[in-house]
Amino acid sequence: MRSSSLTFVLTFSLAALVSLMTVASSFAEGLPDALAKAYQTNPQLNAERARQRGTDENVPQALAGYRPQIVASLGSGLQAVRNLLPDNTIQTATLRPWTIGVTVTQSLFNGFKTANSVRIAEFQVMSGREALRNVGQGVLLDAVTAYMNVLANKALYEAQRTNVQVLREIQATTKKRLDAGDVTPTDTAQAEARLNRGLADLNAAEVALGISKELYTQVIGEAPSVLTAASPVDRLAPVTQVASIDTANHEHPAILGAGYDVDVAQTSIKLAEGSLLPQCLGSGQRQPLGPDRFQPHHIRERPSLGIRSGQRTDL
Repeated sequence: MRSSSLTFVLTFSLAALVSLMTVASSFAEGLPDALAKAYQTNPQLNAERARQRGTDENVPQALAGYRPQIVASLGSGLQAVRNLLPDNTIQTATLRPWTIGVTVTQSLFNGFKTANSVRIAEFQVMSGREALRNVGQGVLLDAVTAYMNVLANKALYEAQRTNVQVLREIQATTKKRLDAGDVTPTDTAQAEARLNRGLADLNAAEVALGISKELYTQVIGEAPSVLTAASPVDRLAPVTQVASIDTANHEHPAILGAGYDVDVAQTSIKLAEGSLLPQCLGSGQRQPLGPDRFQPHHIRERPSLGIRSGQRTDL
């Protein structure tokens, strides 16, 4: 009977321990979870994403240069007419003329300005994406730093707290030995000094832990919960220094973004040179005129083709 009761108690204790471990693990937060939160909620990264969305709109704006431009106009008025006829009679009338017109203009050749504008917009999008990646890397690095600082400062705080507990016991033991006459008052003063130094170190560790938690909240977006140790990343790093430099030259967003900025500058020169080339515009106009008492209703159509040459000014 006693053996069955002991077995029941051990089984119940084991089940309670497993349930507590499960609850603790559910509240635990790993480094991947913290990085995911920072990537989704960091305000600096979200602001850079919004800037990039604005940059993406430059491409459709540049592509609009290939499309025709349509201008519609509408006009109406009130006109008083007074005519003197050969028989010396006067004829008066009030006219209400109106006009409505549609003009379509299509650029046939503009010195490759539209094509170069599209290329510039596309290079700007590529450069902006690399800038976004660069900001993202900086944010994730700050997140990792904040995560590890919380773990390190928490471990330091626990170590200092344990040290203070040991120093308190040493001080109490020293006082008892002083009462017994085994030590001198100097030993007691030294024990108190070590305890005060330990309390100062504990206070400094507590302040450092509080600062690291606030920095964690600033970067991640939430206060730290139960953090777990992260796994090493040595397996992900290049083996040699030469391989690290080669990887950075081909994959670092700052370097790739600088290359796209060079493409933007070179294409901007071609865009400016396009002003020296001739331009050809085709346009068509359809304008019906409203009827009045003296002028019947009719429609006016005027197609046109214009060529304008570029001008060059020597400084």
